[in-house]
Amino acid sequence: MAALLVTVAAPALAAPADARFKTIYETEWAWRQDELARSDGPEDDTLAPRLPRVDAPSQARRLAYWQDVRRRLDAISPADLSPDQRVNYQVYRDQIDVLINQQRFREYEKPFNSDSSFWSNFNYKARRNFVSARDYDNYVSQLSDIPRYFAEQQTNMRAGLKRGFTPPKATLVGREVSVSATVDAKTAEDTLFWQPFKAMPASIPAAEQAALKARAKAVIEGQVKPAYATLLTFLRDEYIPGTTDTLAAEKLPDGKAYYQAQIKEFATVDMTPEQIHALGLSEVAKIRAQMEEVRKETGFQGDLPAFFAYLRSDPKFYPKTEQELLNTGAWIAKRVDGKLSSYFGWLPRSRFTIVPVPADMAPFYTSARGGKTAYLINTYNLPSRPLYNMTALTLHESAPGHSFQAGLAEEQAGLPDFRRYVYISAFGEGWALYCEYLGLEMGMYDTPYDRFGYLTFQMWRAARLVVDTGIHHKGWTRSQAIQFLHDNTALSDHDIEIEVDRYISWPGQAVSYYLGMLAIKDARSRAEKALGPKFDIRAFHDTVLSIGSVPLPVLRARIDQFIAEGGKDPMPVDAKTAN
Repeated sequence: MAALLVTVAAPALAAPADARFKTIYETEWAWRQDELARSDGPEDDTLAPRLPRVDAPSQARRLAYWQDVRRRLDAISPADLSPDQRVNYQVYRDQIDVLINQQRFREYEKPFNSDSSFWSNFNYKARRNFVSARDYDNYVSQLSDIPRYFAEQQTNMRAGLKRGFTPPKATLVGREVSVSATVDAKTAEDTLFWQPFKAMPASIPAAEQAALKARAKAVIEGQVKPAYATLLTFLRDEYIPGTTDTLAAEKLPDGKAYYQAQIKEFATVDMTPEQIHALGLSEVAKIRAQMEEVRKETGFQGDLPAFFAYLRSDPKFYPKTEQELLNTGAWIAKRVDGKLSSYFGWLPRSRFTIVPVPADMAPFYTSARGGKTAYLINTYNLPSRPLYNMTALTLHESAPGHSFQAGLAEEQAGLPDFRRYVYISAFGEGWALYCEYLGLEMGMYDTPYDRFGYLTFQMWRAARLVVDTGIHHKGWTRSQAIQFLHDNTALSDHDIEIEVDRYISWPGQAVSYYLGMLAIKDARSRAEKALGPKFDIRAFHDTVLSIGSVPLPVLRARIDQFIAEGGKDPMPVDAKTAN
């Protein structure tokens, strides 16, 4: 009875601090969703009826709000919080610090890069499945808000131009093509924005469908197309010609602090560029030695550079049709399905589809991308899509990688929304890269060429540690970065150039993958050593995926707890049965 009394009393003592903290994060989260015109949560299929304000006064207001949140967090001692809320506090405080830094360095003055842009968001919205008249009404309302939204973005970009805070010019060549596609369209029906109106749900009455279509046509032709035309002229005549020729983030305004903040945001650890660069060189050397062993297995007689050239050039390694590439990804994903229950106790309820990257995005898009609902495979330029990479790519982007992890994160109803719906790169990308490694244990790499594809992907991410810090800290040129990847991976030259431009224009993001994977592999190694025969791989994976998206120090602490609890699986038996 005494033990029971202690168990009940402890949370009560922490309740006042817990309540204060919960009020802070629930209030801020609701404010954030409204302020950014988002709906990250159970109702994430509902579009807001407007686009966010991005003008300078709105940005200043956000900075002031998040700084006030930080001050209120500082007034709470973590020691006064219950254990669960103490973890939430660490995750949330880091998240607020990232938001403050984004405002402090005025990231909004650089709202696009070689990989993504503020206007490309509409590509995804136009391809969503709308099920109600309200969805369509909100969608058209957003389209009508594009002129105001684009004008504010262009004002911000002019401010960035004035102070030399832009993506490097070398990474922007041809990136305006996605804008010109809308400008060149003759009618509303020829634009991407018309996609949702091609097959509207029968539940919407015919008269209402006709009215929504008429309104959308008028908005697209009268407001959206002119806004895109203005943006295209701005990009071609003013912005891109005026962007910086310098590649290094450390050469931007307040550059050293900016790059260090980028590393902390994406990697969630306090490492210097020099430390990351040295680690990358060490890991590249280790993987290169493994590549040599696999090359010998294939029977190839030349050296490693000759093997790379062979892999890049022999047609037998490449799909002949787009459908062949899609079918390969689908077959691999389905094979994985048959193995998941041996490695995971809890499987997500959500399912993902496999689709090609849309043609208007594909030329400058990565080889694939995965999320909760879709695994996108880039079928553009088939001679740059080797089949020996497809197993590693599929494990990373679909299951048990991104699609799997995102689905399980959203199902953790006991976690606050800022842990279920905010993506932390070091955790998410680290997990996906770990899944490529897990493929070895799952028996997914059937041939030495598949295993070499796996090693190429591991090398690719290790090389990112070298290339990102080389560009942004050591002053490497674009050619140096391209050559380093060419010399150390079997990636196609097209993929290498696309990736290098991404690293140049998105400082710090590239270091998150390998650092995240190393953290997960280290956590597993410690658990295996400490638990011995009590270690259960399913319980370990369930533990990692039960915590949502968290900074790497939080992951490490959670595995310490897992070890202390004797390797207990956090997923309740009844929840697994329900799946």
